[in-house]
Amino acid sequence: MATTTKKAEAPAAAHASMFDAVLARLDKAAELFGLAPEVAEILRHPKREVKVSLPIKMDDGSTKVFEGYRTVHSTHLGPSKGGIRYAMDVNDDEVRALAAWMSIKCAIANLPYGGGKGGIKCDPRKMSDAELERLTRAYTRSMADVFGMNKDIPAPDMGTGKKEMAWLLDEYNRMHGEDIPGVVTGKPVTLGGSKGREAATGRGVMIASLAAMKKIGLNYKQATAAVQGFGNVGSHAARLLVTKSIRVNAISDHTAAFHNDKGIDIDAALKYAASNGGVLKGFKGGEEISAGDILTLNVDLLVPAAIQGVITGANAGDIKAKLIVEGANGPTEADADQILNDKGIVVVPDVLANGGGVTVSYFEWVQNREGYYWSEDEVNAKHDASMNQAFENVWFNAQQYKTSMRIGAYITALKRLDKAVRYKGAY
Repeated sequence: MATTTKKAEAPAAAHASMFDAVLARLDKAAELFGLAPEVAEILRHPKREVKVSLPIKMDDGSTKVFEGYRTVHSTHLGPSKGGIRYAMDVNDDEVRALAAWMSIKCAIANLPYGGGKGGIKCDPRKMSDAELERLTRAYTRSMADVFGMNKDIPAPDMGTGKKEMAWLLDEYNRMHGEDIPGVVTGKPVTLGGSKGREAATGRGVMIASLAAMKKIGLNYKQATAAVQGFGNVGSHAARLLVTKSIRVNAISDHTAAFHNDKGIDIDAALKYAASNGGVLKGFKGGEEISAGDILTLNVDLLVPAAIQGVITGANAGDIKAKLIVEGANGPTEADADQILNDKGIVVVPDVLANGGGVTVSYFEWVQNREGYYWSEDEVNAKHDASMNQAFENVWFNAQQYKTSMRIGAYITALKRLDKAVRYKGAY
């Protein structure tokens, strides 16, 4: 069985700050790669950070002020690219970390983008569509000098989707007096969105899973999997894994987790969630288990596709999967990395595994600029080729530098970013 040869890595301390955790991994990769200190120093600091207050008239007539954020981490490779999330835990540190991850992710995917990220501290599940529309339009106006088709290109993320992106596009167009579909991706197809975009992140997880299984000698047609998270990423990942004959034995969302040794009927789970307010609570297709147990089931593949920080130093030692493919951003805390390495578990990191979303976002942006749109088969074929090449590059660097795939992914990104910084220069 082929495995990645790993150098011993010093145990990483737990990081209260998400951005500190990003920097710890960046520093490790920079050390192995031999990145010049001046380039490393530039990459440790976001290019621009914006925080705004958004007073919104609520449906009951009251006014509520929301906090909005946008961080541009880098533009060395091109305009910054990254999603907008609506969640109560949005804060400047999280957005800063996610923007840095986008810089790494876009570089790994060989896209002409830098990294950005945005968010609004709110609970979209407790807001009406009218309130969300007013909030999205206010946020767009507040970012008038940040967003731009060739400057900073937002997209959906946690708590947002094509509906919010349509509002953002319309408000941006009103401000500029012309139609500029390339300013945002993840739009409805009717408004210039790309076919294949909605499933792209989950599809990337599937492609990365198959590529990794081939490397470690695991027959995917006999493999079992657990998928934590059943939103856009997890549900599509689970659906697509099943099409490749991988048996998904467990699924979960924020309301419930279910296990079935004979395999979960994913189509039934999708239909149930669609008819039950988008949640799995009450699903009858498996035995209900605790939320934490899904991470430690005896399966071949574990896909954490929900939120950050679910695999920690406290539970990493109990994980039995041979392979982890990270669908979510930052699901593994830094102090768990060494434990997983020591157990011989191959981890395909988030910055590689969930890169399918930004890859097809790039395809959408290209189609918007051309005014010519591709079929879903063409999008999927280009996506799969891009993901497979990115995987091969990361695997090669992990082998060459005798390190984990996570650090190998960072080294892959640094090779591109280093050249870009040097060519553009600094002052």
